[in-house]
Amino acid sequence: MSDLATLFHDAPLDDGLRSGVAAAALEVRRVDDADRAQTDAWLEAVSRGFLDGERTEVQRQAYFDHTAHRRKVAVYDAGSPQPAIPVATFASWATELSVPGGTVPACAISSVTVAPTHRRRGLLRHLMSGELRTAAALGFPLAALTVSESSIYGRFGFGAAVSAAGWEIDVRRAGWVGPAASGRIDFVSRERGREIAESLHARIRPGMTGEVERPGGQWDFAFGTRPDADKPERLRVLHYRGDGGEVDGLALYSVSENEADFASSTIHLTMLLAATDAAYASLWQFLLSMDLIATIHAGELAVDEPLWWMLADQRAAKITLRDHHYLRVLDVPAALGARQFGAADTLVLEVEDPLAIAGATFVLTVDESGAASVDPVDHAPLGELAVRIGITELSAILLGGVSPVTLARAGRLQTDDPARVARVFGTTAAPRLSFWY
Repeated sequence: MSDLATLFHDAPLDDGLRSGVAAAALEVRRVDDADRAQTDAWLEAVSRGFLDGERTEVQRQAYFDHTAHRRKVAVYDAGSPQPAIPVATFASWATELSVPGGTVPACAISSVTVAPTHRRRGLLRHLMSGELRTAAALGFPLAALTVSESSIYGRFGFGAAVSAAGWEIDVRRAGWVGPAASGRIDFVSRERGREIAESLHARIRPGMTGEVERPGGQWDFAFGTRPDADKPERLRVLHYRGDGGEVDGLALYSVSENEADFASSTIHLTMLLAATDAAYASLWQFLLSMDLIATIHAGELAVDEPLWWMLADQRAAKITLRDHHYLRVLDVPAALGARQFGAADTLVLEVEDPLAIAGATFVLTVDESGAASVDPVDHAPLGELAVRIGITELSAILLGGVSPVTLARAGRLQTDDPARVARVFGTTAAPRLSFWY
């Protein structure tokens, strides 16, 4: 672990979190990552919270082996018939988020649950607020999460920063007008694919706005190379090598047969990584030309996929959009200072924060290179364009996933010239996140 990751993982619990939970006659503790029994009980609570069944011994051991990097927090009820099983859970860890023109440390959050028997006691509020305060105090500019219920996190300052596109492609109708295939595509084993994928993702991630580091255990689960993987025998892996012989692309998929018509089977594409345009086009063309395939399903794609312009018939693709990656700015100067901006200008940001973590007035100054300085001020200077914005909305526009013009028209920010603000925050490509965590 990095120094920041270790400090965060081992940090004591926030005093406000402890006192808030104690006031509800409950106890909050960190789970000991070296204690299998504590981890098993914590995992049982998480499984119950996400409506899953009881975990098997293989699943419990695999989870224990792969999640020591997570800071696991649990709330316990001594009066429960099962006092060792938490009534609320929360996990987080240090990661790195790609922003336009750079990267920034972030606190990733997952496994947030409250038992149905203990709702409306403020447990989510205490856990989230306390852990966000801890992350901010240790120097994380941002917190990030993917969510099952999107409606509950806005009150904590999270904004929907990255949307995900799901595609269903009618292969026989699609056709191809993209570049002609080049290089070479081959099947490789799941073990080889897992080895390639982690290094390939690390290579391309800095240029993929919205992407975060993928924990090692998730790579193993995705490729079926850990004991608790679900039906790993169904997975197939392709890799693409360019003319120079380097592996520049990879696709991971499974196939569902159509028993009524074996020539109309479906590909479920779970991962496509491409370091070059040639790798991207060649892998997609290959998938669209496979025998016995009538449909391709793919999820967690960008909202501006080049594939749209490679299909001869764009109506062959049904595309659905949903909110996916939520961000929460914890340090305005650090978060904004990490990215490149679209236009030189000076803006005054009057930021409101319901948790009093990052709210203040700031002067954002962007130079001709797109680099920014962000300085807190006591009062908004006269003569500069003011932008009154909540921390949720600032978090949403950070990566360029939504235009300030759109938010202004929706009444979510106030300024006299939203188009000018949009030019400053403009980006050349939509952000994306290729997985859930």
